[in-house]
Amino acid sequence: MSHLLAFLAVAVLVIITPGPDTALTVRNTVVGGRRTGILTAVGVCAGQAIWVLATSVGLTALLVASEPAFLAVKAIGAAYLVVLGVRAIIAVIRNRGHDATTVGTGRATPARGLRQGLINDLGNPKMAAFFTGLLPQFAGGGSFVTLLAFGLLFSLLTLIWLVIYATVLASAGSLLRRPRVRRVLDAVSGAVLVGLGLRLAAESR
Repeated sequence: MSHLLAFLAVAVLVIITPGPDTALTVRNTVVGGRRTGILTAVGVCAGQAIWVLATSVGLTALLVASEPAFLAVKAIGAAYLVVLGVRAIIAVIRNRGHDATTVGTGRATPARGLRQGLINDLGNPKMAAFFTGLLPQFAGGGSFVTLLAFGLLFSLLTLIWLVIYATVLASAGSLLRRPRVRRVLDAVSGAVLVGLGLRLAAESR
């Protein structure tokens, strides 16, 4: 029980700290609405679940140990974040002066949100290092089942937190639909994604 409580404390602290997954969920909720935001969160947690499974069978340890593989995944993930952010900023510039209903049109559907959340999380090798370093500390002997259970619990907590984020933002729908507010939020979220991508690219292990 003490291991579980310690894990929950660390997991909650990590989850509520804003990062690429939170930024993407917020951005897609602002642009595409509650359903798109929630499906982005589902995609994020599906990516986490894949990392958890890979950790449980020892694959992430190989990735972390391999410098070329780690750098390749990091480069892909960083580039993906930058591309998403730049597209958001370009869309704001192109739609300047248009009605709010045209801002972001076709850029943040529920299906696209799901895909973006999945790719965003899988493209972050820090998740591999995080799970490899975190889970064994709380999983006792580190059996497959125990590692998997703790990891999936982390993914579930992440899903709950991001869904709350999306729901709260979506509840302010009338405010977010105002053209000026919509453009500002989309521009800010785009800039945040670009910044996070550049930070990921620049970070060392």
